[in-house]
Amino acid sequence: MKLHELKPAKGATKREKRLGRGEASGHGGTSTKGNKGHQSRSGFKNRRAHEGGQMPIQRRVPKRGFTNNNRVEYKVFNIGQVELLVEKYGLQEFSLDTLFMNGLVSRTSLVKILGNGELKSKVTFKVNAVSEKAKQAIEAAGGSVEIVK
Repeated sequence: MKLHELKPAKGATKREKRLGRGEASGHGGTSTKGNKGHQSRSGFKNRRAHEGGQMPIQRRVPKRGFTNNNRVEYKVFNIGQVELLVEKYGLQEFSLDTLFMNGLVSRTSLVKILGNGELKSKVTFKVNAVSEKAKQAIEAAGGSVEIVK
């Protein structure tokens, strides 16, 4: 077999549909676009959410709720979860970098520690926010807390 002898498999290629080239082509007249209407015209663009004159769903459904643009979204860890993670990954420092390296948070995540559960091991925390109860529990276990901005 030579390079110039290569051909596509039988049935793999189809002829181009030549529209608007006379009635004998089978695609003359309306050029397979049906009769009249917006879609048969040149330059037709189907807009997103266009429902052909019917009231669109985004206008039929009432507006509801409120989104605060200034909301700060934290990835939350309870002290009980921290204890399990320290045992599982062998962490001495619970920081943004170690969490990212272990695939627990994304690079841009903000981390907050909450006080639900018990902490038995001495761990150093370098996180974005800590609740008062969590801070007391960490310091009682011999650990330290550093707030990172």
